[in-house]
Amino acid sequence: MGATCRPTFEMSTVLETIDGGTRYLEKRGIDDARRNMQMLVARQLGCTRMELYLQFDRPLEESDLLPLRDVLKKRGEGIPLQHLLGTVFFHQHEFKTDARALIPRPETEELAEWILSWELPSDLRILDMGCGSGVLGLSLAAARPDWNVTLADVSPDALALAQENAATLEIPNVTFLQSDLFAAVEGLYDGIVANLPYIPESERATLTREVMHDPALALFSGADGLDLIRRFVPEAFAHLKPGGWVVLEIGHDQASQVREILQTSSFTAIEVKTDLSGVDRFPFAKRP
Repeated sequence: MGATCRPTFEMSTVLETIDGGTRYLEKRGIDDARRNMQMLVARQLGCTRMELYLQFDRPLEESDLLPLRDVLKKRGEGIPLQHLLGTVFFHQHEFKTDARALIPRPETEELAEWILSWELPSDLRILDMGCGSGVLGLSLAAARPDWNVTLADVSPDALALAQENAATLEIPNVTFLQSDLFAAVEGLYDGIVANLPYIPESERATLTREVMHDPALALFSGADGLDLIRRFVPEAFAHLKPGGWVVLEIGHDQASQVREILQTSSFTAIEVKTDLSGVDRFPFAKRP
């Protein structure tokens, strides 16, 4: 990439760099452009966003400006901020994130916090099906070190990323399994969590540039987005201990259909919790 391809506005102090980069991103349709630029500058300078406010007048050397111009151009092209930063904060931990797996969503963090608010016994056997980068299963394992958590995914790339995150965070009570849903899963579990692909193929053309940097395997699931969930639910029932529970994250308009799928598969105690936006997002059910 030649120097002429990079943003060419004036950048000298921290504040001027933030202002110029914000205008550059706004012109390219990036939402929350100023926060994006602050995050990129903070990453380059090795500080927090709040610490930037104490050094607005700091002159920036070309050794900082050169990589900033490169990363700013990529952000303007729609490469997700999380991929450029390389990490994302999720439930008390910082996780590595890249194009190998879905970028963690705030709703999934809500799901982790909801599960951890339950009064559950120790020594549980938990399965995170479709674990992706591992944020959900690893957050549960980190908060409950007496649980035995298995993280499973069909994608070897996603599973490798989850393993890297487990190693970095030094979470020992986890195992990893490459499996197409339950094809390679053995034994019974006390609880199964799953954030499976649920976007209908018909919505592919409507997704943002940023979302399309996620693996298609982690996004789409048939004409109505429920193909994998239809396969998952009866198999989950067969891999739960009596009294075991399952909880999913689903699309904004899928609650009634997923409730019916759970009922058809003999689950009981079915409820659907809303997310912070009021969307029916998290179906819960038990095996009797």
